[in-house]
Amino acid sequence: MNQVAPVITIDGPSGSGKGTVAGLLSSRLGWHFLDSGALYRLLALAAMNHSIDLGNEERLRVLASHLDVCFIPASPDRSQRILLEGEDVTQLIRSEYVGAGASKVASLAGVRKALLQRQHDFRCLPGLVADGRDMGTVVFPDAPLKFFLTASAEERARRRYLQLKDTDPDVTFDNLLEDIRKRDERDTQRVVAPLKPAADAIQLDSTVLSIEQVLDRILEVFALRKL
Repeated sequence: MNQVAPVITIDGPSGSGKGTVAGLLSSRLGWHFLDSGALYRLLALAAMNHSIDLGNEERLRVLASHLDVCFIPASPDRSQRILLEGEDVTQLIRSEYVGAGASKVASLAGVRKALLQRQHDFRCLPGLVADGRDMGTVVFPDAPLKFFLTASAEERARRRYLQLKDTDPDVTFDNLLEDIRKRDERDTQRVVAPLKPAADAIQLDSTVLSIEQVLDRILEVFALRKL
């Protein structure tokens, strides 16, 4: 009988730190890592590159089904790299305009369905750490351990500002805060797979916690659950 790989899901809004925590957790455990948000960012970027309207569900669905993406695992001297149609877009997909596009395409049912199997394919032994917005509610509802990580909008905007201020001279805290609030509203109000904690998720507010403190709390729960 084939053993089903365990999954730890970490969901939450933009800027909550879920991606950083999930990456560190997967490294600590030696498990596989799924950054589901990267898939939607990649689709949004591919659509922009091919002049496809971000509201054209049918064309986006077809594009999602044939997305030419390669995830190159991290090594001791290099972080994970992501290629789109052969081009390294690891940094580009983290830009604000790509993130805003990702939030738009993620609201389309056809797009989410097209990317669902790709996300399921990441589930393999010894286990998977998956971060996103609907990992625990839709993609891996049977995951034995689920977390929902959040923080105040102001704190998330502050973190994003510190990330971008040295590379984007036009970025402002107020604009980032407005964008985060709009994205939160769009993500929580969408009809398909809205952003919300799974019923059995452990909720963590990281507003006043460091990444290391959040990681420690998750590892404490993991040790108790004995997955």
